[in-house]
Amino acid sequence: MVPDASAFSDCSPVALSGSPSQVEWADRIRLQVNAEFDRVAASFRSVASKQNNGKRTDTESIIAILEEKRAEEMSNNQAGYFIHDWQEISDQVRQMIFRDARYQAIKNNWAIPKTTLGRLAAL
Repeated sequence: MVPDASAFSDCSPVALSGSPSQVEWADRIRLQVNAEFDRVAASFRSVASKQNNGKRTDTESIIAILEEKRAEEMSNNQAGYFIHDWQEISDQVRQMIFRDARYQAIKNNWAIPKTTLGRLAAL
């Protein structure tokens, strides 16, 4: 089973380094970043709940990738990183997932029609 966001939100946040004003600003941004990960995860969970077993397994794998990316991002201790890279949240989370090689492999598997897979297996 894929961990949900609460598995990561219970972790104590990494102390940020930077000037006091940078740390205060970055802490506010980190809350927004975490909320964005929550939003994207909720969307994927909603989709997964409506899928058959095969697709659901793939979507749960994508959620696991998402949660790994969340942990990586939230472990960054540089206030300047959050200020520079996350101040304007748009589609960074989605793009992070789309660039992941594991996601690309899942997506490529979806692109191959099942009839083609059957013919390839017969070769």
